[in-house]
Amino acid sequence: MGLLGQPLGYYDYLTFVALILLLAAVMALFLFLMGLPGRIAIKRNHPHAEAVKIMGWMGFLAVVPWVHAFMWAFHDGVTVDIRRGPDEEKDAIRKDIERMGGTVKEEYQRKSGETEKG
Repeated sequence: MGLLGQPLGYYDYLTFVALILLLAAVMALFLFLMGLPGRIAIKRNHPHAEAVKIMGWMGFLAVVPWVHAFMWAFHDGVTVDIRRGPDEEKDAIRKDIERMGGTVKEEYQRKSGETEKG
């Protein structure tokens, strides 16, 4: 077997391996960057962490939505759903962060006498 009429040698195979490793590294970097806004939002206990995560994955090819998700991940969303009070809102945020595998900040932890409601 040959390439352009020449037999394949040691350096040809080494080049193929290097190209495959380079391609794998670029893909790993691409996947890391796509998920970055979501991981930041989960780490910061953002109230809209799941939306930031989805926007980071879906908006990467268009760039502008990904940049927006990245900025949104650092924004302290201090919105409270008027259908529930502050305690219920904190409880909902805590459940979402736990479900997505993040570490819950102290401000969202249950107090020692609280129990989970139905």
